[in-house]
Amino acid sequence: MTIASPTELLNALGNNASRLVIDKASIANQTANTLCSMWRATGQPGQGAIPGTAFAVPTKATLGAFDFTNQTAPATSYLGWMMLTSGNSGGGFEVHDRVGHMGGLNANITTAQPITGADLLTAGIPAERLGAADYSDLQWYLECYADTGATASNCTISVTYGDGTTGNLNVIGVGNTLRAGRLLPLTPLIPTGQQGKKIRAVTNVINSAASGAVGSFGFTCTRQRTGKAFGLAGTPTTLSWADGFAESPNDSCSFLVINCATTASGTVRGQGKIAHG
Repeated sequence: MTIASPTELLNALGNNASRLVIDKASIANQTANTLCSMWRATGQPGQGAIPGTAFAVPTKATLGAFDFTNQTAPATSYLGWMMLTSGNSGGGFEVHDRVGHMGGLNANITTAQPITGADLLTAGIPAERLGAADYSDLQWYLECYADTGATASNCTISVTYGDGTTGNLNVIGVGNTLRAGRLLPLTPLIPTGQQGKKIRAVTNVINSAASGAVGSFGFTCTRQRTGKAFGLAGTPTTLSWADGFAESPNDSCSFLVINCATTASGTVRGQGKIAHG
């Protein structure tokens, strides 16, 4: 049965849990007070691959994800405990389920680049990973995989909202040497007249100028599960069930996102447990 009390949780953490080992190298060339994806950081879990141009649904079996044991209903899994140490002081970490991603977009052309399959309605993602039916549990990002060129360039992103209407978002700074690892949130870019709508699909992107380098970027949809601030560099930060008892549905593709306190993500080392019951 589903874990329903602190006693059951403690028993699961001690006797029925998947252990996580986390040891990620720092990603350089970041910007303070921005988000950095650790998907491509080397270490443990291994370095995730740059996704292809077609939208794909990664799982716990995808290199880069936290691995754990799927459960048979009604049993389920919960991120019950983590202890992480950062090489930087301040900032923080978030744990996200990477529900869908694509990459390989070119920052050095100004022709339209259509995006295949990046529609949550038809991508075949299990409902328990998506959360609320109106997509309100999800976040979309432009994710950079290889540095773009230095020439100033923005991009216009065509999206479909949860109610079936469409619109355009304008991302500033896709040129200007956007660095690998950077995550640019899309929700704040929804125009005033469409605020409150939830992004269901990303369908097309057009750069305003050639950046001077092809680079590589794409779009990632995640469901944030939990997170916590780091303290001093080298001082362990403990996240317990009381800080965010996040369910990890079968095949969730959990990975780390860092809230950068400085110009690098910092190394991240530690461990965790996903409790089952």
